[in-house]
Amino acid sequence: MAKTNETSKLIVSLVITLALIGLGFSWLTRNLNLGRILRFGPAAQSPLDLQPTPLPTTVPVGFSSFYNPDAITRISQGGRLLFPDGVTIQKEGAVAALNEGDLQRAINGLEAALRLNRNDPEALIYLNNARIGSGASFSIAVAVPISTDPDGSREILRGVAQAQTEINQAGGMKGTPLRVYIANDEGDPEIAKQIAIALIGDPSILGVVGHYASDVTLAAGNAYDALGLVAISPVSTSVTLSNRSDYILRTVPSDSVAGSTLATYTLNTLQQQKAAVFYNSKSGYSESLKTEFISALLRGGGQVVGVYDLSAPNFDAEAQVQQAQLAGATVLALLPNTGQLDNAFKVARANYGRFALLGGDDMYTPKTLQMAEQGTAEMVVAVPWHILAHNDSPFVAASRQLWGGDVNWRTVTAYDATQTLIRAIQEAPAPTRQKIMETIRSDSFTATGATSNVQFFPSGDRNQNVQLVKVQPGGRSGKGFDFVPVP
Repeated sequence: MAKTNETSKLIVSLVITLALIGLGFSWLTRNLNLGRILRFGPAAQSPLDLQPTPLPTTVPVGFSSFYNPDAITRISQGGRLLFPDGVTIQKEGAVAALNEGDLQRAINGLEAALRLNRNDPEALIYLNNARIGSGASFSIAVAVPISTDPDGSREILRGVAQAQTEINQAGGMKGTPLRVYIANDEGDPEIAKQIAIALIGDPSILGVVGHYASDVTLAAGNAYDALGLVAISPVSTSVTLSNRSDYILRTVPSDSVAGSTLATYTLNTLQQQKAAVFYNSKSGYSESLKTEFISALLRGGGQVVGVYDLSAPNFDAEAQVQQAQLAGATVLALLPNTGQLDNAFKVARANYGRFALLGGDDMYTPKTLQMAEQGTAEMVVAVPWHILAHNDSPFVAASRQLWGGDVNWRTVTAYDATQTLIRAIQEAPAPTRQKIMETIRSDSFTATGATSNVQFFPSGDRNQNVQLVKVQPGGRSGKGFDFVPVP
């Protein structure tokens, strides 16, 4: 009898324990969204995100190794939050509602999240998608390095979100709204390849805005080319992207334009002949801009008296600036990628106003303004666009109203890339991937960009010049210095 009672107690205890475990797991799933993290439960079944797809049968030999079904966890149009920072209760609740199929609650939550932070492009894109729901739409994706450069990623997403908002409020393309997927490629070429294959595997996606770094765009571009999906980079400037593929384009001028403009400024405006160059040998972008600047300077009769690798293990800013001075340099060209900005700032600090400073577009950062009193004051930087050169344009007024502040060139080139895809979808006889490429590649194609029309050379490069800006005292940025256009 005692044994029977003990057995009964054990059974009851086991049932209670299992019940508590079940309740605890249910609570964790609801509150920590483990279903989304572990890719099961409502998030994996959400109609608002990509689902695992089999390897496309058209994948050529050599690409199958990049197929990774888990790449879809890096892609979202509302069922996953990709930015770990800035998550509010309203935003998290909206995503949970989307996964539960409650569109109205999701819309209300995203609208509330935007009232708290109107400058959040992820929330606006998800809101636009939620308003479409399961209705018909044309879909594109935007690939950005959220994990490694969240600020730059948001700058790009603002351009995409603004273009999406405008076209959907205007009634869509042929009466059909635009849906946008966001992909986090982490700035990693290998992950970008996986994302490219995942996007290609969803036939509803008609084009891609991306990627960011030139090396990443090159890596993913091989897949887009082989499988026929247009990708338009708003940021990648390396000359190695020129003539790469009919499917690879960009809305930012190439390094040949920026390098030539900086060299011309050196020779004609500064009236200097001798320059030292600082770059990152491990970056395709930095290597490309360095080569183009040197070539243009030599063609114009100038000299390069020193070339210094910012990524060298023994790099010493003080020593290298001293070497450049002994070699006769009167201009220092700082052409790093984002990953070597800190060493570039060390060069500016070591120089501290002795010689004129030039910079590539990756030097266009708030930190460059913060460092003005430590050496970057009067530095001239080549960028694709600057707001003060277009202060009276309708786009600038609309962007300020939407985001509550000024946007920069990455937002503009991303807006232009999105407008290019929108225009191609509208003009294509049938909005297929092949027809979209052929439409953009036609000699007569023009899209209305933020402040200028978007047209492409046969190389896939945009037909546009760059804007030179100078670091000068000012109050717009709140840092005591601003980037000001050079006449």
